[in-house]
Amino acid sequence: MSHNDHGNCGDEHHHHDHDHAPESANSDNLYSYIDHPNVRILNAADDAKVLKPWDQRLDESVYLQSDADDQLIIRVPFTGSVKLRSVLIKAGPGGQTPSKVALFANEDTLDFNDVADRKATHEFAIVQSREIGDYAVKPARFSNLSSVTLFFSASQGAETIQIYYLGFLGSFSQRKEAPSVIIYEAQANPATAEKIPGIKDDFGVDQIGYGGA
Repeated sequence: MSHNDHGNCGDEHHHHDHDHAPESANSDNLYSYIDHPNVRILNAADDAKVLKPWDQRLDESVYLQSDADDQLIIRVPFTGSVKLRSVLIKAGPGGQTPSKVALFANEDTLDFNDVADRKATHEFAIVQSREIGDYAVKPARFSNLSSVTLFFSASQGAETIQIYYLGFLGSFSQRKEAPSVIIYEAQANPATAEKIPGIKDDFGVDQIGYGGA
């Protein structure tokens, strides 16, 4: 079955740590470090935004719904280097809650044709709840993160899945630029130097200039 592509908008199961999102989540929320124009969503029914600011997390008037079936792929790039601590998800209601999600670190080209053949970096089940779930991941697996791709593979009984809010907690740092390397010639090489016409030494021989314009 075909899936729509909307832009801009481990194999093993882990017994995940799930909790309600803490009020302090805003302090390490990575929303402002998401490269929003380059977010890619596959099989979305429309361009509804699911990556919302923290103060809009409870707004159920705007949500993301799958289109052709109950699967979604969401690729979220960041503007720097991220160390991911947990994923925040508010989904549903009921059977429209995704059954699980697989996370892939720094996989920028995943689609429905190859996602089943890739080993997820982390995978966890999603609990039915109208509140925001805080799903912890192992930071060591998501350090130096430039993007994270989420694959929601099935609903909990409905024909489509629905997500109200998707967020990320962790730490951010700017990517370090590679230092410029300047090579200085320790001693001029007469073999490669150009002669300066019109300037001669005491014996009438053209002088050699180094580093001239």
